[in-house]
Amino acid sequence: MIRIFATVLAALLGLAFGSFLNVCLSRWPVEESVVAPRSRCPQCSRTLAWLENIPILSWLALRGRCRTCHTWIGWRYPLVEAAVAVLWAIPVWQCFTAPPDPLDQVATPMLLGLALTVAVGNMILCWLLIALAGLDAENLWLPDWLTYPGILLGFISTLTRARLLDEMPGISPVRQPILAGALHCLLGIAAAAALILLIRWVYWLCRRREGVGLGDAKLMALLAAWLGLPGALLAFGLGVVLGALTALILLAIPRASEQPGAWAARKLPLGTFLCIGGVVSALWGQPIIAAYLRWAGF
Repeated sequence: MIRIFATVLAALLGLAFGSFLNVCLSRWPVEESVVAPRSRCPQCSRTLAWLENIPILSWLALRGRCRTCHTWIGWRYPLVEAAVAVLWAIPVWQCFTAPPDPLDQVATPMLLGLALTVAVGNMILCWLLIALAGLDAENLWLPDWLTYPGILLGFISTLTRARLLDEMPGISPVRQPILAGALHCLLGIAAAAALILLIRWVYWLCRRREGVGLGDAKLMALLAAWLGLPGALLAFGLGVVLGALTALILLAIPRASEQPGAWAARKLPLGTFLCIGGVVSALWGQPIIAAYLRWAGF
C-alpha cells in the first residue's frame, strides 16, 4: 500500500514539475524569467486562468488550442508533463521492489536510505534529461548552465551512493578510499566526453565542417557522472541507434518543398537521442548491461 501511495504521489509531483518545465522550455531560449509573469498564450498574450494550467487535463479540455485566439498549443506540453510524471513514478516504484527484512535492524535503514538516494537521483537526472532533450529538439541547444551543474550533481550523487554501498554490512568487505572513487568517476567523465570529441574530430577531418556539437560532449560527461562509464556508453549506443532510425525515416519520407540533396545538410538533435538513451540506462541499465555481458560470455 505504501508503495502504491508513494508512486502515485511521485507521479502527481512529476505532473507539477513537468508543467513548470514547460514554462522553462518556452522561456529559457528567449531569456525570459521563469517566475514572472504568469503563464500566458504566446500568440495573444492573454494570462491563463488556473483552470487552464492543470497538467494534461487542461490541454485535453482545450483540445490543444488557446481558448481566446485558438492558436495551436503543441504536443510538447502534455508530452513533457506525462514524461516527467511517468519517469518520476518508475524510480519510486523500483525502490520498493525488494522489501526490507524487518528482523535486520542494521541493514534495513541503510538499504532504505540507499534505495531512496538512488530514486531521488534518478528523478533529478530524468528531469534534467527531459529538459535538455526538449531544448535540443526545438532549438539545437544544450546550455552550459544546465550541463555543468548536472555534471557536478551527478559526481556528488555517484560518490554518495558509493559511500552508502560501502558502509552496508555484507555488501562491500573492502571499503574503497573516497579519493580513489572520485578519481575513477572523473576518469569516466573524461572518457565519455573524449568519445564525442574524437567523433567530432574525425568528422571534421572527413567533411571539413562541424558534425557534432561541444554540447553533446558535455552531455556525455553528464551521463557518465550519473551513470558511470558503462551506463553512459549504453546511453550513447541507444542514442545512436535511435538517431539512425530517425534519419532513415526522414530519408524515406522527404518533404515536398525540400530541394534534392537538402537532406544531407539537415541537422538532427543528437542530444535528444542521447537523453532518451540516458533515461533508459538510468532506469534499466544494470539488467541490460548484465544481460549483454552474459550473452557475450563474460
